[in-house]
Amino acid sequence: MPYDTYKQSIISFYKKHKRMPGYKEIMQFTGFKSKNAVFKLIGKLVDEGVVEKDTQGRLLPVRLNEGIPILGVVEAGLPSPAGEILADTLYLTDFLVKKPEDTFLLEVKGDSMIEAHIQEGDMVLVEKKERANERDIVIAEVDGEWTMKYYRKKGSKPYLEPANKKYKPIYPEQSLRIAAVVKAVIRKY
Repeated sequence: MPYDTYKQSIISFYKKHKRMPGYKEIMQFTGFKSKNAVFKLIGKLVDEGVVEKDTQGRLLPVRLNEGIPILGVVEAGLPSPAGEILADTLYLTDFLVKKPEDTFLLEVKGDSMIEAHIQEGDMVLVEKKERANERDIVIAEVDGEWTMKYYRKKGSKPYLEPANKKYKPIYPEQSLRIAAVVKAVIRKY
């Protein structure tokens, strides 16, 4: 099989299983007889920027999808003349993810952040961080339970603030630990 076919096999595996294959799995679907051949293939994929390796040597997807063309801007105010001109190509991962090794998605449950335009069923893209700036939307453990809220301070005391008037701010009784900061909201229509 040529290199592009091997690359497509890895991309297809990722799309089907929602995870990257391990070395043994790559050996199986490529027909390679040695891990060294897989190692060389992965080296080419890393050099090309298709995948990267984490600190344990596991594969991480980087650019497995084609870019999406940017055709220009759309007026959200008064209508303006339309024209379709290819302005650029955007890779959503490049646009949304700064640190792939520290980035993950969470599905939203509940309605405490609706005034921040985050609804139940949305996905939030988060970056692992132990510190947050005031007004960041964070994933935090407060008194042993996990939640997503605005990070706020009253004087030097941190607390969590919902974006829904039905809910009250959460003032930790024992502990408040920031685990991640929300970077983007993804919603399918």
